[in-house]
Parts: sequence; structure tokens; C-alpha cells
Amino acid sequence: MTKEKKQNKYAPKAIALGVNRGHPVKKRELPARPSKSKAKLGKRQAVARDVIRDVAGFAPYEKRAMELLRNRLDKRALRYVKKRIGSHRRALRKREELAGAIRRKQA
Repeated sequence: MTKEKKQNKYAPKAIALGVNRGHPVKKRELPARPSKSKAKLGKRQAVARDVIRDVAGFAPYEKRAMELLRNRLDKRALRYVKKRIGSHRRALRKREELAGAIRRKQA
């Protein structure tokens, strides 16, 4: 049994009318954009961040958020961190980072 490539039933069929109207074109393979690899953390920078975290410790707002997380007030911690940082997405990331720090400390 040979594997046959399934055709996309919604692909254009070179017909001027209907759902699949239009000229059939081949999808181009585009090179990776620099913006996709820009935010990746390198080994050296990761080590530097770890050293800085060990030396400097946590900011006061991070300590308070960790205390809220220890008391199982996750939503309250998120609201508090969001108020301090300003962005919902960054607050979610920060809350996960702090929760991970608590888990590492307990283990």
C-alpha cells in the first residue's frame, strides 16, 4: 500500500465561480524571518540572568506576589503583578516564573 498525498478539497480549481474559485497557485517556501529568532535566549545570556537573580534576589513586588502565590491566591497575584508590570501577557509570564521559583525552592 502506497501513501498518496491527500488533496485539499478547498483548493482553487481554476473555476471562476463558487467556494473554490480562483487560479490554483503553488505555496511558496519563504525563508525564516529574523523576527522569529530574535527573542531566543542564548546559553550565555541565560547563565548571566541566573547569576544576576542569585545575587540581586527578587524585587519587593515579586516577593509580595510570591507570598500571594504561597497562599493560593493565584488570581490576586496576577492582578497585582499586572498592575505593577502593565501588560496582561507579561503578568502571566511573570506569575509562572515566580511560581516556578517557589517550586524550585521547595524541591
